[in-house]
Amino acid sequence: MTQPMKIDFVSDVSCPWCVVGLGGLEEALRNVGDLVQAQIHFQPFELNPDMPPEGQNIVEHVGQKYGATPEQSATNRAAIHARAADVGFTMKTNAQSRIYNTFDAHRLLHWAGLTGGQHELKRALFDAYFTQNQSPADHEVLVAAAQAAGLDGGAAREVLTSGQYADDVRAAERHWYQAGISSVPAVIVNDRYLISGGQPAAAFEKAIRTIAAETAAAAG
Repeated sequence: MTQPMKIDFVSDVSCPWCVVGLGGLEEALRNVGDLVQAQIHFQPFELNPDMPPEGQNIVEHVGQKYGATPEQSATNRAAIHARAADVGFTMKTNAQSRIYNTFDAHRLLHWAGLTGGQHELKRALFDAYFTQNQSPADHEVLVAAAQAAGLDGGAAREVLTSGQYADDVRAAERHWYQAGISSVPAVIVNDRYLISGGQPAAAFEKAIRTIAAETAAAAG
């Protein structure tokens, strides 16, 4: 019997491992077929909430935040690009790419979660940032991503210019922080099970099958 499965995917638009993790999760769900009927809810997390609108060069940022040298940054970037390619995603970030503030992108994702098309918008935002090297702080980029996801561009623009859902996003961010989420991606299944990091499909599939079996056993 197919089981309903609630999946909260806590992530940031500018998090490369979140791209890898989402790809792995999507593949795992395809692999388990009709074992579960998953509902994925994308939840907000800001890696750099104090980042100004103009952003910061990625090499400079990683050096300041993590102490990585430019050479280490390039090596890590290549490794992440390879992992992304494994899940069918093309990353084109480079030494000239920038880190941006993503709060408005999360507001738009919250709106899409209410109206439909959130998953498609998340994918479009990943593409805009990681493949097109566009700024998720730019409202024109966000409106274009909404349209690419099949959403109403005019309605998206209204959300962005009005400041709608700012309180909702901040409340959600506080909720996940207070729940102990300090790094992303974090995947919470059925409000109970935590899967951390950009796991490969096999790891997600194993977890999903285990959770489904435990849920079925508990239901008798």
